Amino acid sequence: MTHQGRVAVDRSSPATTDPMLPRPFRVELVKQELSDTFTFTLRPADGRGFSFQPGQINMLTAFGVGEVPISISGDPDNPLPVVHTIRAIGAVTKALGALRPGDMVGVRGPYGTPWPIEAAHGADVLILAGGIGLAPMRPVILRVLAEREKFGNVLILYGARTPEDMLFADELRAWRSRFDVNVRVTVDRSTGNWNGQVGVVTRLIKGGGFDRLDTIAFLCGPEIMMRYAVQTLREVGIGDDRIYLSLERNMKCGVGLCGHCQLGPLFVCRDGPVFRCDRVYDLMMTREL
Repeated sequence: MTHQGRVAVDRSSPATTDPMLPRPFRVELVKQELSDTFTFTLRPADGRGFSFQPGQINMLTAFGVGEVPISISGDPDNPLPVVHTIRAIGAVTKALGALRPGDMVGVRGPYGTPWPIEAAHGADVLILAGGIGLAPMRPVILRVLAEREKFGNVLILYGARTPEDMLFADELRAWRSRFDVNVRVTVDRSTGNWNGQVGVVTRLIKGGGFDRLDTIAFLCGPEIMMRYAVQTLREVGIGDDRIYLSLERNMKCGVGLCGHCQLGPLFVCRDGPVFRCDRVYDLMMTREL
């Protein structure tokens, strides 16, 4: 599975012979995470298997409504049932959120380049996520924790708008309880009984806890957050060739045919969504590209 070239599709289990033809999956469980965000688990109705790498996406079909790209948020070492965490903000995602156990959805994928976790073996790992960006990061965190002995220091930095907007709060508490992981959480605005950090998530970077010359950073969240995070990482001495970003664009086909997700010479669905920073940062800074 390549992380900087064209998308490598795992032909062993998930893809149909026609990449534009969705497989039928049955909704197994629906869990409301936040007021506008839910997680559901899916099992293939055709009985075949499924596998993916952290960072990859599926194209999900709400039959009769449309199709939308969603990052896989499950455990890559236990890929079934297939897990997606979705914010219901448009017609398709709202239709998916209205589904109940037993209902059917269409699944194409997985598509896209994964996080280069192997490149971080022996190095410190800094995982930074903002808001719903923790969902695509969850498979990375689960893989890193499952192979904890292969890495140096592990930092998980997460920012949400308010304490009520914090995704996977129970898992965050569980990760914080470990002695071999440094988890720092902040909110933009304090509410209720919150007594933790307040401020943008990029401020957590300057708290240190990593070797600036031997750290791999994985970033996912709003594009403006990632731009400021890259600037801060540069200030503390981490080079662009050691920073990886997951980008979101309006994907329609998942296989680089339609052009909806074009970013300069790149297609996010085919060449991403995970990119090394030195490959895309200048493109991200170009207005209306």
